[in-house]
Order: sequence, then C-alpha cells, then structure tokens
Amino acid sequence: MSNINKGWRYERRADSLPEVFSSINIPKDAGFWRKLFAFAGPGLMVAVGYMDPGNWATDIAGGAQFGYTLLSVILISNLFAIVLQHLSLKLGIVAERDLAQACRDHFDPVTNFILWVLCEIAIAACDLAEVIGAAIALNLLFGIPLTWGIVITVVDVFLILFLQAKGFRYIESIVGGLIFVILGCFIYEIILSKPDVFPILSGLVPQKEIVTNPSMLYIAIGILGATVMPHNLYLHSSIIQTRNYERTTEGKKEAIKFATIDSTVSLFLAFFINASILIVAAATFHTSGNTDVADIHDAHEMLAPILGTTMASVLFAVALLASGQNSTLTGTLAGQIVMEGFLNIRLKPWLRRLITRLIAVIPALVVTIIYGEKGTTDLLVLSQVILSMQLSFAVVPLVMFTGSKLKMGEFVNKRWLQILVWIVAVIIIVLNLYLLYETFFGHAPL
Repeated sequence: MSNINKGWRYERRADSLPEVFSSINIPKDAGFWRKLFAFAGPGLMVAVGYMDPGNWATDIAGGAQFGYTLLSVILISNLFAIVLQHLSLKLGIVAERDLAQACRDHFDPVTNFILWVLCEIAIAACDLAEVIGAAIALNLLFGIPLTWGIVITVVDVFLILFLQAKGFRYIESIVGGLIFVILGCFIYEIILSKPDVFPILSGLVPQKEIVTNPSMLYIAIGILGATVMPHNLYLHSSIIQTRNYERTTEGKKEAIKFATIDSTVSLFLAFFINASILIVAAATFHTSGNTDVADIHDAHEMLAPILGTTMASVLFAVALLASGQNSTLTGTLAGQIVMEGFLNIRLKPWLRRLITRLIAVIPALVVTIIYGEKGTTDLLVLSQVILSMQLSFAVVPLVMFTGSKLKMGEFVNKRWLQILVWIVAVIIIVLNLYLLYETFFGHAPL
C-alpha cells in the first residue's frame, strides 16, 4: 500500500469502525465552507468528552470555592486538549489506522494487552460518570429513584445501534443537537446569574495562588484530569476515517486542515460550556457565601432560590441529561474501537455495547443501593481519578507515533510541535501523579 513505509511492521489489516469507514463523501471541487461542513462532526463528538458529568463536579466545586480564579485552568486544559486532538486526527488520517491499531502494530503482545486493559478501565470509568450523571438528571427532572435511573440508561445502548444503522451522520447530528441544548441552557443560566465581566476576564489569567494554595491546586488538577480524556484520543483517530477524502498526500493535507478546524472550534465550544458551569457556580454560590457546594444535587437545589426562578434548576438538569446522553454515545463507540484495534476481536455491536454499559451499570447500582446519593457523588470523583491514571498511557504512544519520521513521513510533527507536545505530556503525567498521591496517600483538601 502506498502509505505503508518502514515505520509500520504490518500493512493495515482492517478498517477502523468498518461499518462506517469512508462512508461520508467529501465533495471534490467544492468551496471552503462546503468542504468544512463535510468534515464537521468528529470534532463535536470528541468535544462531548470534555463536558461530561464528571467535569461538572470539578467545575461546580472550583466556582463555588474560589470564584473565577480557576477559569485559567479550564482554558489551559482546553489548549492541551486542542493540541492532543490535532495529533490524534493526524495519526488517523496519515497512518490510516486508529491509535489502538497503531499500538498493536508497534508494541509486543504483552504491552498491548496491558494497554488494552488500562483503556477498558478508562472507558468503564468514563461510562460510570455518564451513567450516574444521566441517573441524577432523571432523578432531578422526574423524581425517578437513582437505582431505576441507572437501569434506564441501559436502554440507550439500543438507541445508538438504531442510529448507527441509519448512518454516521445521524449520530453526529444528535450529538451536535444535544451540545447546543447544553449551550442554550447555560447561556440562560449566565444571563440570570449576572456575573461580573472584569473578574471573569482576570480569572482567565493564571494566578500564583493556584499553585500555592493546596486545596485550590487539588481542584485545579482535578479539572485538568477531568478535561483531557484518554478514550477521546482513540476515538478521534478512528472517526476521522469515516470521511471519504482522497488517500493521497494532497488529500491528506486537506483532510488534516479541515479536521483540525472542526476539532478546534468544537473544543472551544466545550471550553465555553465548562467555563459557564464554573461561572454560574461562582456567580450564584461563591458570591452568596455558599462556598461548600461541590455536589450536582446541591447545585440544582440552590440555583432556584438564589436566582429566583425554578426554570434555572430545570434547565440545569436538562443540560446534565443531555451531557450524560451525549457522552454515552461516544464512550460506547470508543469501546468498540479499542477492542477491535488492540485485540482484533469483532463482537456484534449490540453485544459489545451491552458489555461496556453493564461494566459501568453494575458498580453504579451496587453503590447507589448501599450508600445512596452520597455514594454516587464519591463514585463520580473516583471515576475522574481513574481517568487521570489512564491518560499518560494514551498520550505517550500518540506523541511517540506522530513524532516518528519513519511512521509519519513528511507529516511528522515539526520540531516546535514535538517540543510542545512532550512538555504537555510531562505536565499531564506529573500533575496526575500528584493527584493520585494526594487522593490515596495525602490529605486531599476536598
């Protein structure tokens, strides 16, 4: 094959997500906007992981305790994410294999098995956050008990199958629609909460106290750990290949350009939503002296009395439900990509998704039955810590592969980008090690 060079040990054995591979046509002689529209979609699906229910807990806690100070951390985390997702889509386009397939080609079987297990744990942890988030939202909106809410979330597995059978654009459209529901809800919340503009702007500038104040540092690292999602790096390298671009040097250059625009714009949308959660928490809870709100339930209950309208609480829960549903769609797809890429095991899609969902549903059900509402909040926080642990195992191979001249040819990372991404990788590794140490051995100030 033309793109195979000395860097890969084997020719590409299988398409990534074969049922939708190259299924979306890219118009050849169209203008800039038509081509961008054809490439738009994968970025939104990746952006979903950056606004899942796990992020809500850290954003609410950060805003309630420290006002707008941690906005700069959300911004920096987002910039890290933009760079890493660019590498992910570039690997998929240039190597014509996803990150899991690339690992399978590069590493020995034992290393691959370990990486697969770690990735499955990360996906289960992420799925756990989505299951709990959706169950909490159903509880807040309709009074459905958490245990039943968790059981109901199994049903959406079959919704994904129904949509994928209709075509990948259907899934992308639903994800995009739900993102704009979340966006609309938070624009309304921000208008109601009337935040001060100047403190918001100064919050975007990193402050020294983020590092010197231990409890602020802990939440800051929690935000970083909850923002960059390991499974998103596998997901993006696969779903970009749903586009039927020309598999030539020029075709790949064009695909990288448009896919990067799609990814960057989508991640700025995710930044706006995450920042909105923190801004609403800061403007409503921090300014009214309720600095100990760190729980989605607390936030929902207190929004209405502080803002003077029950609509604020309702829209908060609607946005949470949309967030949980959205993350479910992408998490189950990532599970399929990882299993097929690492192990070359092809299960029937409904079986694969049911297994992924049950791995998340069973611990969520057990904890809810035994510990109730408080247990689910602790489980949400734990899921983010588990995700932090897995992140390095996705970031390091990605940076290695895209920095290899043998594997990437002329598309290899430029020297400045290579230095930048290794700095990002080292920062992520060091901060996550600190977070783990504080969580398990230190005196985590949360």
